[in-house]
Order: sequence, then C-alpha cells, then structure tokens
Amino acid sequence: MIFNHKPLSAGLYFVSTPIGSARDITLRALDVLASADMIAAEDTRTARKLMEIHGISPGQRPLIAYHDHSTGAAADRLVAGIAAGKSVAYVAEAGTPLVADPGYELGRAVIAAGLPVTAVPGPSAMLAALTVSGLPSDRFLFVGFLSAAQSQRETEIAALRDMPFTLIFYESPKRVYALLTDLVRILGPERQAVVCRELTKRFEEVQRGPLSNLSVMFHDRAVRGEIVVLVGRAGAVDVADGDVQTALKEAMKTMRIKDAATMVAGAMGLPRRQVYQIALTLGDDA
Repeated sequence: MIFNHKPLSAGLYFVSTPIGSARDITLRALDVLASADMIAAEDTRTARKLMEIHGISPGQRPLIAYHDHSTGAAADRLVAGIAAGKSVAYVAEAGTPLVADPGYELGRAVIAAGLPVTAVPGPSAMLAALTVSGLPSDRFLFVGFLSAAQSQRETEIAALRDMPFTLIFYESPKRVYALLTDLVRILGPERQAVVCRELTKRFEEVQRGPLSNLSVMFHDRAVRGEIVVLVGRAGAVDVADGDVQTALKEAMKTMRIKDAATMVAGAMGLPRRQVYQIALTLGDDA
C-alpha cells in the first residue's frame, strides 16, 4: 500500500484503531501512523502488530507506552516532543481514544500546554453496538464501566433509572451476569436490552430481549471477549404505596439510609427527597 507521507504538523493525533477486524482502519489513520515522528500506544505490542499487518514499520521512531499506570514523565516526554515541533500519534488498544481509555490525561496535558490536538476518527465499540442494537439512537448516554463493588454499582444504576436515553455500558465478561442481575432488579425485568460481544470479530454475538431473559441467558455461562450492554430508555411505571417501604426495608439491610433511598428512588422513578423522608421514618422506627 502507498501511504501519504506528507509531513504532519506538530501536534497530538488521536488515532482510532479497529476493535476487531484489522481492515476497519481508515486510510487517514494509516497515513498518520506512517508519518508521525513519535507513536504512543496503550499497548505497544498491539500497536506494532497493527502496523505490521498494514505494512508500516516504526523504523527508528520512538514507540512509547502510555497506559493507566504511566507516570507523568511519559506525558511530559510527549508534550516536550510536540513543543519541539514533532507530531505524535496516540493509539488506543482498540477503538476510539479517550472512550474508556487512558489517553484522556495525555490530551489534557497537551491542551494545557497550548498545543494542537487532532482527532483521526474511526472504529468505536460503543457506536458499533448502538448501530446493531435496534434500540433508539436519537439520544443515548455512554456510561462506560460501572463500579465493581455491588452496592456502589446499584447506586449508580439507580441514578440512571429515569434517564430518557438509551444507556450504553462496557463490562468485563466476568461481571456481565452480575450487571444484568442488578439491572433487572433496579430497572425492571421487562426493560428492553441488548448484549453485544466480540463485535466485528470471528465470534461476534448480539443478543436482544427483555433484561430478565438476558439475565437467564448469561447465568452460569463462561463468557469471553469485549462486551457492550445497552438498555432501552425508561417508560412510565406505576408504584404502589406499600412497595416503597418494602423496597426500602430490604435495601436498608445492607446499605446506608442515604444510599438505600437513592437506589429505591431511582428504581421506582420517584423523587429522591420523598423516598429519603420515608427511609428516615423507617430508620427511626427500627
């Protein structure tokens, strides 16, 4: 392949890379990878392999690791290179940089130094999943990874209960069943949802249906690969008076009053202040 080796102007180039199929990379991304003075990557092994597939040699150019555990020195080195007139291409392990990716801090450092930041758009697991989900795409909210701690995760889900958007989560294959179980309990079993696994890869899988069905489907199932979970927007729900107290009593067995009120209010679509006052009454009675 013939690349456009036109020199790049100094700056940081956020280069989107394939989430599965190596052929999903854009021609502009290849041009930038072939021409940049320095290359930074979340995983240098993945970056090097991608470049080899497309016939690009790093040559004598620096290939610098920049990930969640990188120190400030790594960012300082890249910022200094740009300030000296060099072009830096940053690539995520897969997908669009900054979306659940450590490139965010690097971007902030370059911007703080008053230096240019350019996007080289391309693949994104979030957008690919939304495209095939069949859920409303006119308004959506990317949530990313929720807390691994169940109580905190429940609180975070409850806060999203009545958001009028399609919700998009990233999740570890080891925790997908736990996430689906929490979603069923807090958002309701009939809420429409989609689980996308290994998008654009050989074993791509898309499962659609009510949350309750998906929870059963992934129970006791060994799951591998990258996972995106999408949940349809909220609808109106009728809540019986006694249900609020029952839900609060159950939640308060394992949660603080404040957290229990937040979770129940979110799950039932009620004002948090109203539920909190009921929780305080139950707490006093106890």
